[in-house]
Amino acid sequence: MAERPKTERLRVAVIGVGYLGRFHALIYSRLPEVELVGVVDTNAERAAAVAAEVGCPVYPDQDALIDRVDAVSVVVPTTAHLLVAQPFLERGIAVLLEKPIAASRAEGATLVALARKHHAILQIGHVERFNAGVMALAQRINSPRYLEAQRMGSFSERATDVDVVSDLMIHDLDILLSLVGTAIRQISAIGAAVLTEHIDIANARIEFANGAVANLVASRVSDQVTRRFRVFQPGSYLSLDFVNQTLDIAELRPSPGGGRPEILRQRLQVGPVRPLDRELAEFVRVVRTGGRPLVDAEAGLRALEVALEVRDRILDSSV
Repeated sequence: MAERPKTERLRVAVIGVGYLGRFHALIYSRLPEVELVGVVDTNAERAAAVAAEVGCPVYPDQDALIDRVDAVSVVVPTTAHLLVAQPFLERGIAVLLEKPIAASRAEGATLVALARKHHAILQIGHVERFNAGVMALAQRINSPRYLEAQRMGSFSERATDVDVVSDLMIHDLDILLSLVGTAIRQISAIGAAVLTEHIDIANARIEFANGAVANLVASRVSDQVTRRFRVFQPGSYLSLDFVNQTLDIAELRPSPGGGRPEILRQRLQVGPVRPLDRELAEFVRVVRTGGRPLVDAEAGLRALEVALEVRDRILDSSV
């Protein structure tokens, strides 16, 4: 998509204004460089309520928006991602598609191919990549050898249609893939359904071609909320606490006298910017400048592929 004149406001719409989509609409309505053209939802009452809250029209369906927008946020159930996003991508309209990119690898690959063919920007909503703590962590990674992620919380009725790997662990899988940056050699995983028909708790061990190893745990049946990402690499250890937004760093420093190296410890309090605000602002910037998204379609597809393999390993182990 060609760079849009900076004097013009970007015309954006939100398709799907449930719990998360409503926040998309609210954020766009506050961005001075954006004109929130309208919202669409299969629930007419919900669409009307959100439209009144942000001061924009309601459209009956996505087809009514095609000729009115430069970009859209698609915040609908994963099974509808391809159906909803395809008409916009075919017109070269930029799409921010909530994670995961699709319900299957085939549908994800189709979305990637559509974006490439029609030169459309397709950003995937892995919002944790825009977490200030994750960004600070990424800046300090050089050669990770062992990585550990814990993402645990209490049960929520909001995501009972998907397993915990697709709902929660996929965040850490995306972060992991971006930090290590090499091919995966082997995946092993175990898990169990506890409160739903889907996997509610999962543990995955991922070995990379360069020798790095990662251990990830995701649970939605925990009494306490824990969201932590740790990285061990030569000369340093880093621990990011998503809940408290702190990054603990321990680094080896040579001793001035040539003796045993010293361990320098520090705690960084990362910025208070909300990840979703940063994600949407970055999407707007990329669309206006014709740049490349931080989390592009290819990254979204890789995260989905690994998540599906983790799920398959769990199902195989339970047979």
